[in-house]
Amino acid sequence: MIDHKSPMPMYYQIERYIEDLINQKQLTTGDQIPSEREFTDQFHVSRMTVRQAIMNLVHAGILIRIKGKGTFVAAQEKIEKKLLGFNGFSEDMISRGLKPGSRMLHFSIVHPPDKIAMQLKLQEGENVYEIKRVRLADDEPMAIETSYIPVRVLPHLTDQQVSPSLYHYIERETGMTINHAEQSIEASIVTSEEAKILDVAKGSPILLINRCAYLSNGQPIEQTKSLFRADRYKFKIDLPRR
Repeated sequence: MIDHKSPMPMYYQIERYIEDLINQKQLTTGDQIPSEREFTDQFHVSRMTVRQAIMNLVHAGILIRIKGKGTFVAAQEKIEKKLLGFNGFSEDMISRGLKPGSRMLHFSIVHPPDKIAMQLKLQEGENVYEIKRVRLADDEPMAIETSYIPVRVLPHLTDQQVSPSLYHYIERETGMTINHAEQSIEASIVTSEEAKILDVAKGSPILLINRCAYLSNGQPIEQTKSLFRADRYKFKIDLPRR
């Protein structure tokens, strides 16, 4: 419980209290925690103090806020991906015993932005497929993925072929081999629209991943921007000492 005479800050004590409820299984993944007003009445502290405690746990990935619904216990075990080798989202989920899936948000042929055209080494006037999908694991949204693929390389691509796995279609159906990729990872936060799609609170942290995949002949095949939920995904790398 809360000790008002303790030198330990009130918000910190409330954080520990909520964490203890989770560790003792009194609250489990998906459970809604009491409201700020309930905590305020229970501990006789200000609403600002309660809010600070809750937001600290949200930022730590322990809780998740959903606009219009409340604050819930987040999944405590993140999906871990090692930064060694290269595979697609579907392959990654299957290897973890999860069911991969996709929900198509947008599929069209467009004239690419200059940066995308340069990364894909396109000739002037070439078009690309712009494919935006929500990537799912056991029907839970994990990422928003926007891909650009040269129409010249896959002239008859359809949205049905893209789902559920683009890489599976490219390698199994066309005979082309995806050889390697270049990837960068940054921290960012979701917009209001992205928060609704990923079912997270506005302003939640995300992992922004930009990747360019190449065929075995060196031809860029795909430029992708992925927004991964930081509360459900983490990356791990082994660093050998040189």
